[in-house]
Amino acid sequence: MRVLVTGSAGHLGEALMRSIADSSHEPVGIDIKASAFTHYVGSIADRSFVERCMRGVQGVLHTATLHKPHIETHSRQDFVDTNVSGTLNLLEVAVATGVDAFVYTSTTSTFGRALVPGEGEPATWITEDVVPIPKNIYGITKLAAENLCELVHRNHGLPCLILRTSRFFPEEDDNSAVREVYGIDNLKVNEFLHRRVDLEDVVTAHMCALSKAPALGFDRYIISATTSFTPQDLLELRAHAPSVIRRYCPDYEAEFARRGWSSPNTIDRVYVNERARLQLGWQPRFDFSYVIQQLRADRDYGSALARVVGSKGYHPNPFAEGPYPVR
Repeated sequence: MRVLVTGSAGHLGEALMRSIADSSHEPVGIDIKASAFTHYVGSIADRSFVERCMRGVQGVLHTATLHKPHIETHSRQDFVDTNVSGTLNLLEVAVATGVDAFVYTSTTSTFGRALVPGEGEPATWITEDVVPIPKNIYGITKLAAENLCELVHRNHGLPCLILRTSRFFPEEDDNSAVREVYGIDNLKVNEFLHRRVDLEDVVTAHMCALSKAPALGFDRYIISATTSFTPQDLLELRAHAPSVIRRYCPDYEAEFARRGWSSPNTIDRVYVNERARLQLGWQPRFDFSYVIQQLRADRDYGSALARVVGSKGYHPNPFAEGPYPVR
């Protein structure tokens, strides 16, 4: 299968290009930036560029996007042009050329304000049934693109699956208050409890979706590390998370103490990947317990793929106040 990968110079795009090249598929990478994994340089907002790149393609993995870190450096129109119009171009050209499978990389950020419970309420159990309430132009345009995928599937039959990925970027958190409390690795390991996924697992989810799309037609899936928590834990997670973590992974405390790390006192949401595992046949490897085992053995807790792709950043120049400016 000839597979078009949009955003091939980015974190996920490069990871997909590397992985597809090692498979029986033929990857074709496109991006606005030249890279070792980009065959064609151009914008998905340019319909003629998309048409040229789509020739002979049977599958599309659409990862290209403007991200949350671009909110302060790009206009709202830029977000609409890339995330909405660019996605529409890809969908319509995919229909016109008879593409067999279209996989759209979305984000758990589409849930927005639905993620945060009210004062005194239990942590939120986030499944695909939670109604999104986007809180910024990033979430709004990603949700709009999701809805375009659904519309095109319904009207034209294009097999299209949406993957709402949780955090997999290696960069520091944008919240300065969080950075003052937790070191970068401490924070990322904590997030494997409820809101992070390893890059390798994101790639395998995309490959599962590419394979399953013709049979499934359309659906949305949360792509995050498998959590040990259950709905019965939600009230205690919000009030005193360490006691819940200890029940499921008693070894973590000694390892955190050895490293001088802190566990979160409270957890406000839990991403649930059950639908993706059941329907896509996805088998994620990296969860909190696995990470703790790796740390205890003094091994890297992330995948080899995540290490080789590394950190890319989102802007050409650094910012004094953090990895990227925020409102």
